[in-house]
Amino acid sequence: MSSSSDRDLFIAYGALMTGAFLPIYFGSFNSLRTPLTTIELKKQRRKANGKGSSASDDDEEWDSDSEGETGVTERLTSSDAWLFPVFGSAVLFGMFLVFKYLNKEYVNMLLGFYFGVVGVLAVTKVLVGISRSIVGRILWNKMTKFKLELTQRGEGEIFKVRFTPAHLGLFAVSCVLIVYYLLTKNWIVSNMLALSLSVNAIGLMSLDSFRTGVIMLGGLFLYDIFWVFGTPVMVSVARNFDAPIKIIWPKNAIDAILALRSGSKVPDLQFTMLGLGDIVIPGIFVALALRYDQTVASERKPSARFTRTFTAFPKPYFTATLIAYVGGLATTMGVMHIFRAAQPALLYLSPACSGALLLTAAARGEFSEVWNWTDEDDEEAEEEEKKKAKAEGDDGGEKLEKGVEKNGVALGADPNLASAKSAKSNEDSDDDDDAAASSPSKKLRKRKSKAKSRA
Repeated sequence: MSSSSDRDLFIAYGALMTGAFLPIYFGSFNSLRTPLTTIELKKQRRKANGKGSSASDDDEEWDSDSEGETGVTERLTSSDAWLFPVFGSAVLFGMFLVFKYLNKEYVNMLLGFYFGVVGVLAVTKVLVGISRSIVGRILWNKMTKFKLELTQRGEGEIFKVRFTPAHLGLFAVSCVLIVYYLLTKNWIVSNMLALSLSVNAIGLMSLDSFRTGVIMLGGLFLYDIFWVFGTPVMVSVARNFDAPIKIIWPKNAIDAILALRSGSKVPDLQFTMLGLGDIVIPGIFVALALRYDQTVASERKPSARFTRTFTAFPKPYFTATLIAYVGGLATTMGVMHIFRAAQPALLYLSPACSGALLLTAAARGEFSEVWNWTDEDDEEAEEEEKKKAKAEGDDGGEKLEKGVEKNGVALGADPNLASAKSAKSNEDSDDDDDAAASSPSKKLRKRKSKAKSRA
């Protein structure tokens, strides 16, 4: 093969690696949540100050909602990880049969419409995140805010969305891009849609523990080997599936550009590709490593500033797994280039990511803590805290009403006695507030003991 062809291939490999790195990096940070330690500190501060919800609290709620913190997260457990390769194989082989016995044009038309609808939401969310970063939080929060809620009696809130005029404008831009993609199948717009889907998938999907992640990566390691080396199924589906489930780059891009500049006939583009599964699957494992780094850092140095947008903390496990992913993907490209044959990327990515995490934990003397850590504790504790706070609020309101009714005569008969009771009550409340503010978080101790019992 000529040196110019090798040059074009290396450019294509570099483009694919960049396209894989960016959604994993930004999707991992998008998956962060405000640590439980920060929630505890802010709650104790409000309680110590004797203040309820304020305007600043409303702004924080708006920020968290607009950045996706309250979005629905699909959490994978160990049982899901065992079945992941099984269901994946069933879907893959089903798609192979569909393309073999049905008209693939109609199948791709239907799938394109589905991914188009999903893609509008994914692209909108990515554009909102980029615009917010450019404009800045202060200016962004000055925009008019709207909230749409859907509640059901007895069930509470079942749907909520907050938006600004910027959201509506960016939604319109996304609709135009998706319509253009459906009409032209332009590969650049297809890549934009695929990258947006990857970023959102990594931010919304999560693993409950590193144990689950290792099981999932191990199963998909075998899955990828079988369906790529053992059968032509995966390669066939990838080539026939004309939907944004892969990022692609022309292998002869330079030749096409030179032909376009010289005015000669532009050659047909020949593409190399990387499936979104090779991005999203390792990506949610890398994102879990970042959330572990965040949890450890927030517990060592609790601070009210340590929100989901605070990222200036040590990231040893995130760095190790991300570097391992890049190295594994580079190895995949190298082997593919040498042998001139498609390679199962997870054959290299799965051991690279899981091995990097386990070796880093062993080198730092934290293997047991890492292996037994579960990501669902913070979420469970936060839900329990919300339910408890709501129950206490309801009980407190009922007690207050009953107290007013009961003490109505006494307040009229002896105001001094009523004042003394009120002062005594306030003193008791202040004592409770001081104790709450000065004592360590009980839920954190409970969470740690829960993890130890699981181990």
